[in-house]
Amino acid sequence: MKVKKCKSLLVLTLFLATWGCSRSLPAGQAAPEFTLPNSKGEQVKISDQKGKFVVLEWFNDGCPYVKKHYGSGNMQALQKKYSEKGVEWMTVLSSAPGKQGHQSAQGINALMVEWKGQPSQVLLDPMGKVGRLYGAKTTPHMFVIDPKGIIIYQGAIDSTASSDPADIPQSENYVAKALDASMAGKTVETSSTTPYGCSVKYQ
Repeated sequence: MKVKKCKSLLVLTLFLATWGCSRSLPAGQAAPEFTLPNSKGEQVKISDQKGKFVVLEWFNDGCPYVKKHYGSGNMQALQKKYSEKGVEWMTVLSSAPGKQGHQSAQGINALMVEWKGQPSQVLLDPMGKVGRLYGAKTTPHMFVIDPKGIIIYQGAIDSTASSDPADIPQSENYVAKALDASMAGKTVETSSTTPYGCSVKYQ
């Protein structure tokens, strides 16, 4: 099943009327401010990342769609590649306590070692405040933010909405394409798609 692409809409009211993209923040809008603790106990403000590209990746270790990209090494390869280029890659956990994917700081740190995760940092959002602020629907749901603090992409990680790792090689990776284009000073051709995966397990 292919991912539905949605045209970038700069006017929020028009965006909310677009099927398949409603409630998620639109590309072209400033990334809303937030502060969350990371898994090392530090407070992280999104505005402190201005001047860098930022990726927000919603995560749930129990989700087969997340396992597709981590079990294959695809997500770790993306994290490593773009972190080495100066991108701040933030993996966000918005699963509520008692629900699938919820992790303590100690638990997620151990899991990232086990899974060989390469994010710049992991952010803990157990009350789902930031997930709801951004309209994160699925794990994974990806957002790319440019150095000016503008969302330049939101939606699926790639073009094939399946949990089968065998689909990754022939899929179009929207996150990589958005980062590569913007870093090269080019327009991001696909700025919004319908995210796929497990629903975020909000409180």
